[in-house]
Amino acid sequence: MAVMVDISAKPEVQRVAKATGFIKLKPDTLEKIRKGELPKGDVLTVAKTAAILAVKRVPEFIPLAHPISITGSNVEFKLEGSGVRVFVEVKSYGKTGVEMEALAGASGALLTIWDMVKAFEKDEGGQYPTTRIEDIKVLEKVKG
Repeated sequence: MAVMVDISAKPEVQRVAKATGFIKLKPDTLEKIRKGELPKGDVLTVAKTAAILAVKRVPEFIPLAHPISITGSNVEFKLEGSGVRVFVEVKSYGKTGVEMEALAGASGALLTIWDMVKAFEKDEGGQYPTTRIEDIKVLEKVKG
């Protein structure tokens, strides 16, 4: 039986979590992102919005996650040699950590990037032989 952890006795303190992830893309696709030449629009702006939305909606898709008050979130991108790295920081003042929110934000940003560039990543058979999302992880978790 699944049970939501009882956090009622825990003290409310400042909580911060930072997460990252990476999407490997073709060099031509990465150049299109740099130049803003994608038909769906500004990839990084849309991905940033998706990350923040994912941070705020975690309890809707992770069944045992507590609904919490998010007091701040920051999303940054770094275009690297073979793709895009996202960094997501989430802050809250409460009884439970925000690492799931940071991971969800990173995942949401990366999935949005994939969606916006997929037409340029497909091979002739409609497959994605080189595109991949990887290295999603918590960089830091701070309590107190």
